[in-house]
Amino acid sequence: MSSVKLVAAAAMAAGCALAITSNPARAQVSVNIGVAPACPYGYYDVPPYTCAPAGYYGPQWFTGGVFIGAGPWFHGPANFHGTVDNRFDPNHGYNGAHPARGEKAEPARMDAAHFHGNEERDGRGHTR
Repeated sequence: MSSVKLVAAAAMAAGCALAITSNPARAQVSVNIGVAPACPYGYYDVPPYTCAPAGYYGPQWFTGGVFIGAGPWFHGPANFHGTVDNRFDPNHGYNGAHPARGEKAEPARMDAAHFHGNEERDGRGHTR
């Protein structure tokens, strides 16, 4: 019986030594969302992040004529809420033209005086 105890003690010692010297597995999580779409009037804040047409976003979504972002590329403050015209939202039935990525904005189409916002959004896909 003492030889069984000796073998068990040796096995336990070997197991403890192995546990002490082994390196713990380190989990790594990497999310690569890529570069924000280059859309002339901004892009929708929900996937597939297609280009939004002129008139969808209100003036508070632009700083110096540059879109502040939406979805994973949002660059506004945490408590931001900006107005959109959801008549230009595909989730509300819009099926009109969308600008192509990389297309240049026409300043006349970004006239704040003619914007008719009807919904507030936070840039992360939520309405208010």
